[in-house]
Amino acid sequence: MKIIQQFEFGSADVLQVQQIHVPSLTDGDVLIEGAYTSINFADIKNRTGAKAKGAFPITLGLDLAGTVIESCSSQFEVGDRVIAFPKNGSYSEMAVAHESLVYKIPATLSFEQAATMPTVSFLAEILVNAIGNVSNEDTVIIHSASGGVGSMLVQLCKQLQCQKIIATVGSRNKINYVKTLGADVVCTYEDFVEVTLEATNSFGATVIFDSVAGNITADSLRCLAPFGTLVQFGNSSGEKGNFTTNDVHSSCRSIKGFSLGTTRKLKPEFIRPFAENMIDQFSNQTLQLHIDRIFNLENIIEAHKYFEKRQHHGKILLKLN
Repeated sequence: MKIIQQFEFGSADVLQVQQIHVPSLTDGDVLIEGAYTSINFADIKNRTGAKAKGAFPITLGLDLAGTVIESCSSQFEVGDRVIAFPKNGSYSEMAVAHESLVYKIPATLSFEQAATMPTVSFLAEILVNAIGNVSNEDTVIIHSASGGVGSMLVQLCKQLQCQKIIATVGSRNKINYVKTLGADVVCTYEDFVEVTLEATNSFGATVIFDSVAGNITADSLRCLAPFGTLVQFGNSSGEKGNFTTNDVHSSCRSIKGFSLGTTRKLKPEFIRPFAENMIDQFSNQTLQLHIDRIFNLENIIEAHKYFEKRQHHGKILLKLN
């Protein structure tokens, strides 16, 4: 089967198209013929060595949509349409996943839309409803709102009819896109503190979703309301965000962390009810994610270079077959 592998860390040029044998299964596994996979920021960090661990060769990719073509003592049958988090990457024509991280999808949900979902929509649903516990009384800040997770967070908070949704973007050419998703105010990282304080009569936001870290974490605490919650779930800036006990105890504020990757490894059963809810909403088109571009698997280098420009809106997909 065709697969993308890398034998060293580096730029997009380290990604190579290879041919390998179809992997074997153990109990509870399914073999999936992939239709599409998505590119996520974690793929870039893994490719460059900022996050990846383990021996080479490495195959990137967190999730995929496709069809079960072999099942080994699992709950799934050959022919099932699924989305999944595979064991060893998804940049390949076929991939193995354990049944605990495989989810059926209906025929009404296209493989293209299904491939946009797993990482970003499952994560956003958990962040909003289990970690941030967002309600219609909240004023919410969503950082990096034009990306996959940010796009989902805006839509989910809009569904909850939050008091105000304040979104940040890295460049002004993304403002209109984020407004179409439901954000009330869209600003850049440079002025979001002042914009938030002005929009809330100096009270601040009650929930902040931070996937950037670095200085954005410290700036977020400058406009987090008393009893508010900062949800930290990434560091796309590549820098650590710092805070002190003085930032939280006297103001009764909370800082919560969450990692979908850690949850997949240690508590996969936690994800399923949130996943099933997202599948239902995408199937009936209550929610959807914009697909910016679709690349063929062989054009993986071009796809990664395009992703790294950070000018896209929504998701970038790879066509696997």
